[in-house]
Amino acid sequence: MHPGLRWGLLTTLMWLASAAPLPGQQVDTLRTDTLVVRLEGIRVQGARAVTVTGGASALEVRVDSLVLPPAPTTEELLREISVLHLRTNSRGEAEITVRGSESRQVAVLVDGVPLTLGWDGRTDVSVLPAGAVTDVSVVRGLSSILHGPNVLGGVVEMKTAQGLGFPSRSSLTGSLGLDDRGGYGSSAAGEMPVAGLGGRGTIRFGASFRDSPGIPLPDGVTEPVPVKDNLRLNTDSRTLSGFFALRHVTDGGAWSSLSASSFKAERGIAGELGAASPRLWRYPDVRRTILALSGGTGDRNTPLGVGDLEASVGVDLGRSEIRSYSTRAYDEIIGTEDGRDRSLTLRLLGDHTLRERSELRASFTYSDIFHEAEVDGVPADYQQRLMSLAGETVVRLVESPVGRLESLRLSLGGAWDRGRTPRTGGLESLGTLHDWGARVGLSALLNHGTLALHAGASRRGRFPSLRETYSEALNRFKPNPDLHPEHLLAFEGGVTGRLGNGELQVVGFHHKLSDAIRRITLPDKMRMRVNSEEIRSSGLEILLSQSLGSVSLDADLTLQKVELIDPGTAFSSEPENMPERSGRVRVGFPLFAGLTAAAEAEYTGAQFAQHPDTGEDVEMDGGTWWNGVLSRGWNLPSASGVARRMEASVSVDNLANTALYDQFGLPRGGRIVRIQLRAF
Repeated sequence: MHPGLRWGLLTTLMWLASAAPLPGQQVDTLRTDTLVVRLEGIRVQGARAVTVTGGASALEVRVDSLVLPPAPTTEELLREISVLHLRTNSRGEAEITVRGSESRQVAVLVDGVPLTLGWDGRTDVSVLPAGAVTDVSVVRGLSSILHGPNVLGGVVEMKTAQGLGFPSRSSLTGSLGLDDRGGYGSSAAGEMPVAGLGGRGTIRFGASFRDSPGIPLPDGVTEPVPVKDNLRLNTDSRTLSGFFALRHVTDGGAWSSLSASSFKAERGIAGELGAASPRLWRYPDVRRTILALSGGTGDRNTPLGVGDLEASVGVDLGRSEIRSYSTRAYDEIIGTEDGRDRSLTLRLLGDHTLRERSELRASFTYSDIFHEAEVDGVPADYQQRLMSLAGETVVRLVESPVGRLESLRLSLGGAWDRGRTPRTGGLESLGTLHDWGARVGLSALLNHGTLALHAGASRRGRFPSLRETYSEALNRFKPNPDLHPEHLLAFEGGVTGRLGNGELQVVGFHHKLSDAIRRITLPDKMRMRVNSEEIRSSGLEILLSQSLGSVSLDADLTLQKVELIDPGTAFSSEPENMPERSGRVRVGFPLFAGLTAAAEAEYTGAQFAQHPDTGEDVEMDGGTWWNGVLSRGWNLPSASGVARRMEASVSVDNLANTALYDQFGLPRGGRIVRIQLRAF
């Protein structure tokens, strides 16, 4: 055990044994603008509330209810959320998938600004700091047609400035932690109320730092060269991040918000084990800066009823410098790539009542995407422009009780999308592409609000991203300007109800993805992205939340069958990186003398991946991760300042040191023990 951790662990355990108990916290997780199941008096520690929004199942999460390390990334935050499947690819990027969908089909938004409209068409959440995030909403299907272009199945919305409340006093929070491999991190954040300007407001700010010597190797996994401290080769990292958020609401209901976050890192990327020509890359410089300015009128009376207008402007700036090496010694550079990204996004939202029982909503989204690359000293410029115009109506068919039926709502929507690629690095342009989307959803509330039924169907398209079409990835991919959009036809239906002192949600789904974009390996070992005929996925999701006295229980299970139909590439007939079974069980309970504990079992079933040398299908075994945390908190004296409480914890990830693979040759980390002190 690392000497620093041994001393920290001893100190933490002494504090755990001697401190006064921390009063229980009531977590508020349900929104008022969705259909929810009434669950009176339930105390949930970990807070994942199931809701029904627009005829689709959703999860609502308060970030402060999750157990996270100091200076966490958004990847670590989202790995704590049910039914999201995250994996690290061979570029070191963290991808999100939902219900058999590919990561470019899941939208990620921060304060209403879509981050997935970029060079790659997806968001690497490993380079997004989580310190600014207050709330996360996850919709596994398509709850609305208004989220913008390229949204097929799944929406992850994170709030920073828009999620701020109005505290009565200023406060500071801070955390410090280290692990048994010599890694350490710290973070600090402040929040203060702002009065005046005809209303009230809140300012929040913070910064964090983290240093890690690398990711531990799990049992049965070895590197082809000697390594230090049993760590994966070339997985060290050092990160620095900061954020600022401001929200103001006038006495008349108009509001405005501003959020800014920045991330800078230097990190290595694990090379694929078992591959003849793995990616031997390092990122000497990775940066991401996100600015979001939003505002709204609040509800306003008009001659036709009540309406509201909102606008969001987003600036997403990124840079990634890549160095490619000849051997695992990482001492000879054979290629370089310096990429700079700039995405400018405008999003307008409006809604207005239509008579007494209906509402019309509309959105306009425009994004201008720039990517400047310099590969081995040769410059190239790329640009893509995306636009979406959408509208939907929500009709309250039943608003007063009719027998056991309390409420019945119908939503209908349609969208028109447009995409262009004015700059293509000298390659053939995709030209101007057009597509359409549509959606219908139905939600019902029964039995005095204790039972909700929902069903929905949608059709949407996605334009190929610039990277999919044109990137050569340091001579590993062959560009394919003949790519065309993929289309998803999706259905879902489910029930959410009270079960004892908790809630249960069961959802069935079926997806049909036509012209699915996937990668293949060519005879010359180069890779290329092509359109396959179809990917079909059908499955069942089960979510359970229970409170058994002082014991809390959360569980989820996803069962799905995913089928790839692609006659043109018979050597690869299995969908890649899509486990057919996955689930998680979390239990929290008190021990003695104020100590609390939580245990978690996280299961991922077998899945297929392509061998990087041959492109053939390889089945990767599944397994279970066992995690746990022991914590103790106590109140601080009132004279101690703006922090009122202190909490100490000891946690362990992957207790059994199980080897689970995110992709061929890329195992997740082995056992790691962390200690943390947090003041808030």
